[in-house]
Amino acid sequence: MGWRNIWRNPRRSVLTMTAIAFAVALLVFMLSFQMGTYHAMIENAVTIRTGHIQVQATGYHKDHKMWQVVEHPDQVSRLLDSIPGVKAYAPRANGFALLSSDQRTYGGMVVGIDPEAEARVSTLKSIIREGEYLSPDDGPQALVGRLLAKNLKIGLGDEIVMLGNGRDGSIAAMIYTVKGIYSSGQDEFDRSSIQVPLKNFQDTFAMRGAVHRMVVVADSLDVVPDVEQALTAKLGSVQNDPPLTALTWDELMPGLQESISLDFISGVIMYIMLSVVVAFSILNTFLMAVFERTREFGVLMALGTRPGKLTKLLLMESTFLTLAGVAAGFALGVGVTIFFEHYGIPLGESVQQMAQQYGIPERLYPRLSLIPLTVGPGIVLVITFVTALFPAFKVRSIKPVDALATV
Repeated sequence: MGWRNIWRNPRRSVLTMTAIAFAVALLVFMLSFQMGTYHAMIENAVTIRTGHIQVQATGYHKDHKMWQVVEHPDQVSRLLDSIPGVKAYAPRANGFALLSSDQRTYGGMVVGIDPEAEARVSTLKSIIREGEYLSPDDGPQALVGRLLAKNLKIGLGDEIVMLGNGRDGSIAAMIYTVKGIYSSGQDEFDRSSIQVPLKNFQDTFAMRGAVHRMVVVADSLDVVPDVEQALTAKLGSVQNDPPLTALTWDELMPGLQESISLDFISGVIMYIMLSVVVAFSILNTFLMAVFERTREFGVLMALGTRPGKLTKLLLMESTFLTLAGVAAGFALGVGVTIFFEHYGIPLGESVQQMAQQYGIPERLYPRLSLIPLTVGPGIVLVITFVTALFPAFKVRSIKPVDALATV
């Protein structure tokens, strides 16, 4: 009877279902778009800078002291080889130094990398815009960020004088030749560091074979917690002073995680506001149904139908109406999301320039996951059902004598 009552006014019912379907489809797509944007930001930052996980000496992430090192990177490498879900790993060593050209001097980070291993954990090799990538046998040669090269007014083949402190407190000095210039799209990264061969770094900074980080890339973001848990359980077997610890990308880049959380919360607030607008459509539909059918309800109550039965009937009608709209919107939202998940959404030139500062690629791909498939439809279902309670319970206040007198 509830399903038949919906179609007593088909135009109004179809419009209400369309409003619900539009809201659900929009929520599914927009939430998927947000998840895709977050994934792109994380992957870009991870592949350029931190990796999914890093093994460091305890306290190094906070203090960045030269003596806080991973003393035996070969032992950590063997340990990583035994953990499922580890896709690749690479050692890195870091030292803050003054970088000088013929004209200018800037402070920056000198990063020692193993060129072959680094190419497996980061996109550094693919973002070389001028010159060439480093080779394992290279001597004092360096890759320089685009903005740092601009600030120092240097180009390919020019020299950079580096002056810093070694692990043992000695003076670390070296003259590097610019072999390549890279551009990651992350301005902070491009203006603050140079990349040099790890062997040369260890000799210059008196590292005695140690490194500061073992950068780990997992098979996917989803398996990062499992890899981190397994890695933490095994790190105790590696002798190091101070002890080693494993940090995930969100611990290494808390600002990125906080930005994502803030953006997601603000998005959910906007989606709730959209659902409230749809809820008023539902409220209008059922208030009109109660007013139009007041005499009908009076007759039913006069014949012995209890108010509770009428309330259940109206709730059943609202449920049918809402579920039909949610189902249609769910199918539409999933279909549109799958289409753009395959082809992507290109960004305009003006948007691209701003997006590059946050590590967002030129084309974004929505990502269907549990959150878009449940949060959007769930918000609409809850709000529309709660809204339908008011007109449904209003039936309880109808008096049969007054209802029968209604024209």
